[in-house]
Amino acid sequence: MDRRRFVAVSAAAAASLAIRPAFAQDAYPNHAITIINPFPPGGASEVVTRPLAAVLEPIVKQPVVLETKSGAAGAVGTQVAAAAKPDGYTLLSHITSISAHSEVDKLFGRPLKFTRADFIPLARFVADPCVLLVNDQQPYKTLKELTDDATKRPDAIIFSSSGLYGALHIPMALYMKAAGNLKFRHLPTNGGGPALTAFLGNNAQVLVSSISASLAQIKAGKAKPLALFGGTRSKALPDVPTMKELGYNVEYYLWVGMFAPKGTPANVVTYLRDVLNKAANSAQFKTAITNLGQELGYMDQPEFAKFWDADAARIEAAVRDIGRVQG
Repeated sequence: MDRRRFVAVSAAAAASLAIRPAFAQDAYPNHAITIINPFPPGGASEVVTRPLAAVLEPIVKQPVVLETKSGAAGAVGTQVAAAAKPDGYTLLSHITSISAHSEVDKLFGRPLKFTRADFIPLARFVADPCVLLVNDQQPYKTLKELTDDATKRPDAIIFSSSGLYGALHIPMALYMKAAGNLKFRHLPTNGGGPALTAFLGNNAQVLVSSISASLAQIKAGKAKPLALFGGTRSKALPDVPTMKELGYNVEYYLWVGMFAPKGTPANVVTYLRDVLNKAANSAQFKTAITNLGQELGYMDQPEFAKFWDADAARIEAAVRDIGRVQG
């Protein structure tokens, strides 16, 4: 081979090698996708995201792994997701309380670990009205009976929650304020699952929960629903009145959504929106959430982003209203 032909062949080979990584980068996804659940098992994020991940796997033709990284009312896993490489292989499943984290840090004068700007909202799947429960060892049959007793015995009745300023603390605080600044003792735990366990063991007598996380216990008679935080009654609990029906101007939903770290490429975001839409609207996923007592409340990115802005304003205001509490 003469020198001129050798140079030409070598240049062509180098160009071919240079092109291959570009094609490889474009072939998203080409390995497993991890979805971080920042709460212990048994909470709304886990029970909604697990069946979603099962439906998503055959659509993306790659493993979809739900990885639990709990702690600090969801802040630990959220921080991990915020710091992850923005390549579409690490996503975050989160709930209403994602909007509270930075506001709580501001309240206590702490450095912000992350803000809402660190995430791209991809889709919302459900918006579950919360329900106020008492366990089966309590005598209360109505919210009025509970309210009257709490008025007579301040700090005597204990409620459990998913953590300070978490998604299950905020609605209870809203109810206590609306009912005349009631005083309950607070037992914060590290997630919705542990809060439910404490409640069922009578370490706490009251719990505000998502319907999906507590419906099995309600059906088993271990939890008695006294009031819903939704604007209308739930199909899963049609006999349970809303807070507004009972005279309290309180409305609160525990929604579950999917997020990507900021900086995730636009083409990856578009792909994820498409596959999440397909998975969420599949018969398999709809059946799974119906069995949890929920209805699909799907929002694609533009609608979800607008909703998140408005909902975050309400949650941030609620955190400021609760003020600085230690436990």
